[in-house]
Amino acid sequence: MRAELADIALRLFAERGFDQTTVDEIAQTAGLTKRSFFRYFPAKEDAVFAAVDVTGEQVVDDIHARPGDEDPWHSLHQVLRRWQQQIHASEQALASVRLIESTPSLRARLHEKRAHWRQQVSDALRDRPDAGLDAFTADLLTNAATAALDTVSHEWLRSDGTADRAALLDRAFTLIRPALPAR
Repeated sequence: MRAELADIALRLFAERGFDQTTVDEIAQTAGLTKRSFFRYFPAKEDAVFAAVDVTGEQVVDDIHARPGDEDPWHSLHQVLRRWQQQIHASEQALASVRLIESTPSLRARLHEKRAHWRQQVSDALRDRPDAGLDAFTADLLTNAATAALDTVSHEWLRSDGTADRAALLDRAFTLIRPALPAR
């Protein structure tokens, strides 16, 4: 039901605009009460990020599953490449990115969510068996990967969704590949 409610909200936001769409309208369209909406999402903004939250958890799980002796930059690249393809394969992806970019409160919420996600990813990089990463290096790699994702997303948006996200991500990871100390 949570995913269905998020889909309804995104559709209404795309049709009417985020600020012009009320929680009552979303709930009514879903056949729920306003109170029921808030059982699934603490705020209207959270309906936009329902898939992001799930994907963030899955990314962290996938990083934990990578071999501890694997280069952490390579681990990040492989995991993010897999997930960005899945995320942006949906038809709603372009509309969602446009909605977030055009709505200040959503950009602010995305910033909050990304900060939380970055910390989880950094912790996951350090927690892999035999990883041997200190907090500074894990944070730096995670922030660089996030910058790559942001740049890919902006270019994809500029291309009206026609750019090859996987190729852009590969290019970004190659361009900013860090020189990691030997273990």
